[in-house]
Amino acid sequence: MNQSVRIAPPQDFIQEAVRQAPEPSRHEAELDARKRSFLRMASHELRTPLNSILGFSEILATELFGPLGSPQYKEYATIIRESGERLLRLVNQILEIARLEGQAADLDLRPEPLDAAVDDAIDGLAREIKARGVRPALKSDGWLPHVVADPRGLRTVLSALIQNAVNASPEGGEVRIRADPAGDWVDIVIEDDGPGVDPEELPRLVRAFEQGENALTRHSEGAGLGLPICELLCRAMGGRLILHSELGRGFSAKVRLARA
Repeated sequence: MNQSVRIAPPQDFIQEAVRQAPEPSRHEAELDARKRSFLRMASHELRTPLNSILGFSEILATELFGPLGSPQYKEYATIIRESGERLLRLVNQILEIARLEGQAADLDLRPEPLDAAVDDAIDGLAREIKARGVRPALKSDGWLPHVVADPRGLRTVLSALIQNAVNASPEGGEVRIRADPAGDWVDIVIEDDGPGVDPEELPRLVRAFEQGENALTRHSEGAGLGLPICELLCRAMGGRLILHSELGRGFSAKVRLARA
């Protein structure tokens, strides 16, 4: 006699895996608590002086309390502020890598609308998009599906991938964004018409601190942590990151998440 078999959706698999996972030992729990404590301390101790540097350099650069005298002072204050902003971004990325690799990130997986997440990511990159004259093009029929994701994690992934596409695109180019439902999954695809990279380079791009010399990363400064963070976040949200590229044929990043 034939029996029908129900295939559980991916979010059920995630929840079941969490439910059946063995309870951590007391030693593991103590180590986890220490990791979280260290990350909180490092976050506070690193960000506090950086915030002061950024705040006071902003006051000097804008001459809030009056002219500084020589124009060079204003120029130097601007350089200090921009350098501080780059350092703060790096600190935030290193802490995020540490949280994700140490499984100390507190993610809230829930149904999340892609429309709002994509809009937030594009709005946050408005200045860079305008500076390069790139057009973000959302390829959809007017509605994007919901996915199972952490709201902040989803926006971090989308922002990093769209930023990569904007930086790699030629001036006046187009960054295409679409969401393709695939059964119990949704594939969020971000494509550009940049120079692309050698397919053999793709595995190295998701390893931390391996920016290297390739067409994808030469356009901007950084430690090469954007894609590794995306990879770790996608895994933590029960999905995966799939990269595809060929030299001279652009770059494609696909985020596969459970459909809500």
